[in-house]
Amino acid sequence: MKRPSRIPAQLSEFLHQRLNSYALAASAAGVGVLALVQPAAAKIVYTKAHVWIGVKHLVLLDLNHDGIPDFTLYQRASTDNTLYNWRLGVRPRRTNAIWPASSNGKTNYYASALLPGFRLGSKSPFLSGPKVMQNGLALRHETSSGVCYGPWNNVKNRYLGLKFVIRGKTHFGWARLNVGCSLGHHKAIAWLTGYAYESIPDKPIITGKTKGQDDIVQRPDAALTAPTVKTATLGVLAIGSPGFSIWRGEERD
Repeated sequence: MKRPSRIPAQLSEFLHQRLNSYALAASAAGVGVLALVQPAAAKIVYTKAHVWIGVKHLVLLDLNHDGIPDFTLYQRASTDNTLYNWRLGVRPRRTNAIWPASSNGKTNYYASALLPGFRLGSKSPFLSGPKVMQNGLALRHETSSGVCYGPWNNVKNRYLGLKFVIRGKTHFGWARLNVGCSLGHHKAIAWLTGYAYESIPDKPIITGKTKGQDDIVQRPDAALTAPTVKTATLGVLAIGSPGFSIWRGEERD
């Protein structure tokens, strides 16, 4: 027996509108789910920044934005009857660590100013404890006389190598800075311009790299605070007969 051919039903204009609305809603929901899932697949989390590191200020660097500072960037200054002296430095929080630089046979005093493309991973010689980036000395009554020194003296787009812990797992990251020297104002001119970390535990990261193989989570410009802190004594300053010796005081918490 031959089946009768089906006659397409004629839907009212109202029903057409309702079906189209459901289709659009379903499509939007699918896009929303994808938008939520995509960040979870990202590997490198990069944050743009434009943050000044001033004297008597602290910049609390929270690489993964969990509300817990991982490192502190600071600039401290002091003076006596003869000299101004200042220090730009970085201090890791808790068990975090920094890639060090060698100076006069010591590898535990300065933080290295790494070039772009440097690999940071588990085999890197990270060290705990505060590290100096730049030191400066100037005669108190002669604004044009003085010296700035250290691996971060007058550099642009150099990187701090960072190792830190998230929920008991080790992660690697970097912070990018531009650093100059102002003898007339007796301070370093330092700006934090961006930072990133590898979201996969124990996976190496390349300095300057802001995305993984296929993915990226890029946060807006960082709104880091720089709260005023009390002036701290910066350590022992020794004056040699022909000039100034290197200041060796260690930063205290």
